[in-house]
Amino acid sequence: MSKHMGQALFKTEIPVLKLVKQGKVRDIYDLGDQLLLVATDRISAFDVVMENPVPDKGKILTRISLFWFNIMEPLIDNHVITGDVGNYPEQCSPYRDVLENRSMLVKKARPLPVECVVRGYISGSGWKTYQETGEVCGIKLTPGLRESDPLPEPIFTPSTKADSGEHDINITFEEVVNLIGRETADQIKELSLAIYQKGAAIAAGKDIIIADTKFEFGFDGDQLILIDEVLTPDSSRFWPKATYQPGGPQPSYDKQYLRDYLLSLDWDKTPPAPPLPGKVINNTRQKYMDALNSLVGSEHGL
Repeated sequence: MSKHMGQALFKTEIPVLKLVKQGKVRDIYDLGDQLLLVATDRISAFDVVMENPVPDKGKILTRISLFWFNIMEPLIDNHVITGDVGNYPEQCSPYRDVLENRSMLVKKARPLPVECVVRGYISGSGWKTYQETGEVCGIKLTPGLRESDPLPEPIFTPSTKADSGEHDINITFEEVVNLIGRETADQIKELSLAIYQKGAAIAAGKDIIIADTKFEFGFDGDQLILIDEVLTPDSSRFWPKATYQPGGPQPSYDKQYLRDYLLSLDWDKTPPAPPLPGKVINNTRQKYMDALNSLVGSEHGL
């Protein structure tokens, strides 16, 4: 078990494999009937990728995702084939050192064009919209909520899936129905709420509040499966239970710390991103590490 910082990986170079997409965090390679997802140490904020990576971040995200994919299997199958590099195709073996602990071999799914956001607490863009309209994604909420208050019950607040560099746009459930049909829309809403509630209950037992999160689903043949990542500090707001106090923003185990730092600068949230000081990189890494240690209980493999 190592607490030492690894060498940060900003991007992968695997010339023998076909790179099909470089997302904000993941490099995706096409292996024919499978995909190889590699979580780099890139970090984005306000939909802009920072120039400085956060060491070990990709390994932390992969470990947390694999933990949750396994836990959620009774609710829904997922796209993971294996996270064990020893079971990857032969052409991957020369790159074992790069891929170890930060990659997954996954099924090729047809992703749905919807981000499935679930909110258990009122925060972020949901709080902003609520202040203006009393609603989030067309759902009328109780008047008089304070920032970071728990909602009477979790709500499904979907958004569009924006292209790189563009912002997701919150949409109503009826707009989801128009995009993918009622049956699938009902299914992803029900599953999103069930996964969130199960995850939030487990995290609460480990002194973490999952305030909100987003999921992605896709079809493997005719079967709906869970894809992308699950309940990570990149896709969720994690608040330490010990410091939770509604009425304002919360300390968090996610990239809110980075966002807050960037908001303190004179930066217009468009590329290029400002360089990050070492202290901000280290503190961001520690928040991700705290989330890993609280949830999974081990830094093994970092």
